[in-house]
Amino acid sequence: MRYPSWERFQRIKLYQAPRGIVDTLPGEMACWRFIEQKAASISALYGFERIDTPTFEETGLFVHSVGEETDIVTKEMYTFDDRSSKSMTLRPEGTAPVCRAYLEHGMGNLPQPVKLYYLAAIFRYERPQAGRLREFHQFGCETIGDADPALDAEIIDLAWQFCKGLGLAKLELKLNSIGCKKCRPAFVAALKDYYRQHADKLCRDCKLRLERNTLRLLDCKQDTCQPLAQEAPRNRDFLCPDCAAHFSRLQHYLEILGLPFRLDDRLVRGLDYYTRTVFEIQPEGGGAQSTIAGGGRYDDLIETLGGKPTPAVGFASGIERLILNLKKEAVAIPQLPAPAVFIASLGEAAREKAMGLAASLRQRGFAALGPLDRSLKAQMRLANTLGVRYTVIIGEDEVKAKTVQLREMATARQQTVPMAEIEHIIITGGLASL
Repeated sequence: MRYPSWERFQRIKLYQAPRGIVDTLPGEMACWRFIEQKAASISALYGFERIDTPTFEETGLFVHSVGEETDIVTKEMYTFDDRSSKSMTLRPEGTAPVCRAYLEHGMGNLPQPVKLYYLAAIFRYERPQAGRLREFHQFGCETIGDADPALDAEIIDLAWQFCKGLGLAKLELKLNSIGCKKCRPAFVAALKDYYRQHADKLCRDCKLRLERNTLRLLDCKQDTCQPLAQEAPRNRDFLCPDCAAHFSRLQHYLEILGLPFRLDDRLVRGLDYYTRTVFEIQPEGGGAQSTIAGGGRYDDLIETLGGKPTPAVGFASGIERLILNLKKEAVAIPQLPAPAVFIASLGEAAREKAMGLAASLRQRGFAALGPLDRSLKAQMRLANTLGVRYTVIIGEDEVKAKTVQLREMATARQQTVPMAEIEHIIITGGLASL
């Protein structure tokens, strides 16, 4: 067999994951499964059903819902033309696709509100950093079809209990109301008047936001802009009577639920579809860049997408950021169960018996590994590394005697048992059943 020269070998391209895209390896899966199972179980407690939407949608869905002047649309979307020259975009957020599905499948005819949750990959072209990737994953919940502030409180409570249920202890809940399309224009006008007086102090992005996406001025993370935001007009001073009453009732409901919220006049969120309630859950002292869950009300989005006026509220939580915070707080994560049995063999006749036993155990729902064409010592070492509960050993003598050696790995206790009874013994409790 001819092998390539070292020089040619060096020229062979070693493919790697794209920048900002990472592999999730088997050793990391326990934490992912832990979060996903918590998400599913708490969603069920609050009456939410799962929905899965496509990985990509027509570009217009996100332009019209998220907002033409948002950073997501102008800078971060992965957009491409398909073979029919239609513009498609990899999902940059989860709410708009759920609302599209709500309309497309006539969910407005179902009893309202409709409660849906999702676990989805999200794609944004951002500068990669800890907790911010170009492909990341979200758990999100959407309540569509009712304007009651009690549903805002329920969504916030769900998000809070989800984070707490994972074991995260050092959290802050921030809350604000950004008004509605009736009262927000006056607030936006006041913001523009204020910031125009300080335009020379704004960062480059905020100079563009001043005319195109004014509310985002309050959310800028640049050191030069943050002092200006502190002195900016407060949106709560511009709320119409309906929005003020909604916000007051929401705070009352959160107090009933015992949630420790803090009002934050600078909290606006980054998507144009938000109305009234916005909230974020952050690690204590972490700031908005470390937000692990956030959302709010979006009463105009369904109508924007072509439906009748339909109030809605929801939130999303980034799984990668949750994992970072679980590690930071040293939360103990339940490990995935190891395979129950490893079957070691020595000799061809024993190998055949071992293969048959492994297949039979799997059919009965027991994870069984082996046999492998290695020395008995190497097989036993592997069984110990894998953390199996039992190892079944079959050699030539066992084949002749129609027996096996059953070893309990945690105690090193080992006993000879009839081959015909080994499955029943494993299933009913191993050596403890003898």
